[in-house]
Amino acid sequence: MKNILQKKQLGFGTAPLGNMFRNIPEEEALATVDAAWENGVRYFDSAPFYGAGLAELRLGEALAKRPRDEYVLSTKVGRIILDELEDPTLRDLGEKGGLFEYGRKNKLHVDYSEDGTLRSIEDSLKRLQTDRLDIVYVHDIAQDFYGDEWLSHFESARKGAFRALTRLREEGVITSWGLGVNRVEPIEIAMALDEAQPDAFLMAGRYSLLDHDRALQRVMPNAAKMNAKIIAGGPYSSGVLAGGTHFEYQKASPEIMAKVDRIKAIANRHNISVKAAALQFVLANPAVAAVIPGASRPDRITEDVAAMNEVIPAAFWQEMREQKLVAQDAPLPI
Repeated sequence: MKNILQKKQLGFGTAPLGNMFRNIPEEEALATVDAAWENGVRYFDSAPFYGAGLAELRLGEALAKRPRDEYVLSTKVGRIILDELEDPTLRDLGEKGGLFEYGRKNKLHVDYSEDGTLRSIEDSLKRLQTDRLDIVYVHDIAQDFYGDEWLSHFESARKGAFRALTRLREEGVITSWGLGVNRVEPIEIAMALDEAQPDAFLMAGRYSLLDHDRALQRVMPNAAKMNAKIIAGGPYSSGVLAGGTHFEYQKASPEIMAKVDRIKAIANRHNISVKAAALQFVLANPAVAAVIPGASRPDRITEDVAAMNEVIPAAFWQEMREQKLVAQDAPLPI
């Protein structure tokens, strides 16, 4: 990736600012971005999907007072926000079971075409109050959103968004582009395409303490070969590794909760936080350029920064490996 994210870093994923799971007061959302900045965070990621533009609007307002050259900004394409509002009496909770039920009520239109990509970027620039984007990801072309039809959406993106973003990169309009997905299969296919040549992959939830085997074997080695960076989203696995009850954006199963309890028990024995283990495990992989946990309260940012700096004894990782809670060949921060 050209000239950005050269140093491993803690970034900020702004999905929660789109009122994910709860109605977040405006002042709290803006204060969270300010807290990230004051704690040294300089990479911010957003998307039109997050609250139908709400996260981008809030991020744009908060960053408008900051020097544009001092931070890296990414957003995503694949959905156009319409002026038309949903009828609340007929409203379906929508994708991911109402993930952004408390977001703006504008309808979203799926569009991975070239024209749709260019329109999405233009709209995002306005909401983000900026004249340029550093990274643009093609969003959610995977099974979790489109089921058996996901490959047709991938093909639409290959013919539309991929080519448009490649051209914009060549023209210097954007610095980098890639995929932003919750599954590894689209990344594997994109890596095998001769014409695609993406620079980065935002992989949410697929390289974490709870789930990393396939990414470790199928994604990381190929990313290194093609000099593409991995941005790890969802390091807390939708919150279950940070004291929450969600995994994969749904209520965590008893099996997942049991695995989390095992990790917590080991962390307690070594007097460390699970948050620290989750963040530092992700960044230990050489392919990972940044980890971007989400936050909706200023104090969560402070916790993330503290977790990055927490000292974790090698004995913790040894026990995690002995208990088969991390893969035998996974790079560890020791």
